[in-house]
Amino acid sequence: MARLLIIGCGGVAGVAIAKCCQNSETFGEIEIASRTLSKCDAVKEKLQPTTKTKITTARVDADNVEELTALIKKYKPDAVLNLALPYQDLAIMEACLRCKVDYIDTANYEPENTDDPTWRAAYEKRCAERGFTAYFDYSYQWEYKKRFERAGITALLGSGFDPGVTGVFSAYALKHYFDEIETIDILDCNGGDHGYPFATNFNPEINLREVSANGSYWENGHWVETKPMEIKRVYDFPQVGKKDMYLLHHEEIESLAKNIPGVKRIRFFMTFGQSYLTHMKCLENVGMLSTSPVMFEGREIVPIQFLKTLLPDPASLGPRTVGKTNIGCIFKGKKDGKRKTIYIYNVCDHQECYKEVGSQAIAYTTGVPAMIGAALVASKRWKKAGVWNIEEFDPDPFMDMLNKFGLPWIVDEDPETVE
Repeated sequence: MARLLIIGCGGVAGVAIAKCCQNSETFGEIEIASRTLSKCDAVKEKLQPTTKTKITTARVDADNVEELTALIKKYKPDAVLNLALPYQDLAIMEACLRCKVDYIDTANYEPENTDDPTWRAAYEKRCAERGFTAYFDYSYQWEYKKRFERAGITALLGSGFDPGVTGVFSAYALKHYFDEIETIDILDCNGGDHGYPFATNFNPEINLREVSANGSYWENGHWVETKPMEIKRVYDFPQVGKKDMYLLHHEEIESLAKNIPGVKRIRFFMTFGQSYLTHMKCLENVGMLSTSPVMFEGREIVPIQFLKTLLPDPASLGPRTVGKTNIGCIFKGKKDGKRKTIYIYNVCDHQECYKEVGSQAIAYTTGVPAMIGAALVASKRWKKAGVWNIEEFDPDPFMDMLNKFGLPWIVDEDPETVE
């Protein structure tokens, strides 16, 4: 059985930890580490009586490579599951390299300070070369590939839902349904209602930066960038109903464009209600989404971080959120010379998630795949040295575990498409 070190103790981590405890045949021991030890201890106290998995806790600053390295050397895990902030990906990868331990995360690196001159220069260069302006991309983590190869360890990037399961769906579709995939439309629908005038379903800093940025999609070998919320479609989601959805930039577009041979177009759509968009635009207009520090009463604050303290904690939304999510991919391509379209998706009920693990479905749909990716890497079922995106592994064991651990999937071979 494997020993897993889990860094982070927020809403997604809470689900992943609970699912590790359900999977004691893989995880004999887990250690939960975060900046706030009391949060880790509370999770241990809640779950230890329910599982055979031995739970320990530790405090660590996930920005501090030396602290991370010391913790990994002390605990000696088979793998490290990074459920901290995307800002901390590189520090945790660096520590795993020093200790020669496998690494898993759910979201790609982005900088906390987008005004840092060194980062800004590299960002401007990438924008000119690549053609999209999102603050997050895989280039920083892909640069670790040779170092992970030389160390003989695996880095699995993006083992959440999107990115994550959407990549696994893509690999599964290519393996079992297509000779060639021509287009992929990734649809992320949250049909839930938490009752607040405005709240985000995951970390507000990450969520609001992502949604307020320019959109982009991949077409015929290059990026096409759009204005925020410029492209809107209406889609009738199974078990949820008709929802407005908007084209966003999303990290799995970048990796799928590289890893799905011959794909001609990849788009990502997410649903938003008008109230959410109105609130977000007002906050943006008055500067509350800014990551640049400002002076307030003699001290420096970052507006979006201050806003985060005012908004409901995403981890607290579970008891009051009702409705369902529907996340999946529509694939068009060819099989045996004939045109083919399929839709692979999962539907998840917010209240059912809360009954099981005390979480709303957004954290659930990320936490379950995080556990599955960690299980496959820690058990060596997925093992190859280097830095890899999730669609570069055999999708079948992951798809089996989705069914087993609470995210069953459906294949519709005659779906409504997005024009």
